[in-house]
Amino acid sequence: MVEIIWTDNAIQDLIEIGEYISHDSPKYSELTISNLFDAPSILLNHPKAGKMVPEFGLQTVRELLYGNYRIVYRILNYERIDILTVHNCSRLIRNVISYDEANDIF
Repeated sequence: MVEIIWTDNAIQDLIEIGEYISHDSPKYSELTISNLFDAPSILLNHPKAGKMVPEFGLQTVRELLYGNYRIVYRILNYERIDILTVHNCSRLIRNVISYDEANDIF
């Protein structure tokens, strides 16, 4: 079984998503954030459950889709998974993680 680590960037994404949704519905905000946080639990036993992120084309950088959100993660030696970012599907990933940053991260 692997360990799932939420990066500071991904935690900040959750905070921002929660704050945005809470303007309309604090209850729905709480539910959405809880579900987004729980969604990667499938990766504990199935690290490749998500599909490759097409913008990067790396086997180790994958994403899970949850509603309108992409949960982007990196597999490290099948012992650890880093959740890199969580963002709305309508946004380009290059607006969240630049190619230069991706090379540094990946």
